[in-house]
Amino acid sequence: MPKPMKIDFVSDVSCPWCVIGLGGLEEALARMGDLVQADIHFQPFELNPDMPAEGQNIVEHVAQKYGATAEQSAANRAAIHARAAEVGFTMTTGAQSRIYNTFDAHRLLHWAGVVGGQAALKRALFDAYFTHGRNPSDHDDLVAAAEAAGLDGTEAREVLTSGRYADDVRAAAWKWRSEGISAVPAVVINERYLISGGQPAAAFEKALRHIAAEMADA
Repeated sequence: MPKPMKIDFVSDVSCPWCVIGLGGLEEALARMGDLVQADIHFQPFELNPDMPAEGQNIVEHVAQKYGATAEQSAANRAAIHARAAEVGFTMTTGAQSRIYNTFDAHRLLHWAGVVGGQAALKRALFDAYFTHGRNPSDHDDLVAAAEAAGLDGTEAREVLTSGRYADDVRAAAWKWRSEGISAVPAVVINERYLISGGQPAAAFEKALRHIAAEMADA
């Protein structure tokens, strides 16, 4: 009988390692077949909650936050792009890309979790930002992502303009930080086990099989 697993995927839509981690997790679950019945929930984490609406150039941001040179930043992007390609995702971020505030994207994801289609919206938001260079704080870009995910664009816009779910997102983000999550992706299984980082599929599979075995023993 499949082992039910609630999986909280704590992440930000502007986090490249979250794209890689999600790809690895999904591949691991596919490899495990009927051993696990996964129920994935996408949880909010803001890497740059104080980022202004206009955003910041990615090279400038990485230099300011991590002290990386332009050359180091370019090398890191190339490595991340290669890892993303391994999970079938195309990243096109470059020296002219920008980092944006993602709070409204998280509100939209919360809404999608209520009405259904959260996973599709998460992928659409990753595509919009990392592949097509869209702005995850721009309402038009967010509505377009919602429609690409098969969700109702009119309702998505109403959610964005009304400020709906702001308190829910803040509460959820605070919950995960208060429980010790300080970096993403963080994959929490059954509110008990933590798998950190953009792991490859093999690492996720090993961890999930171990958890499934513990569940069987219990």
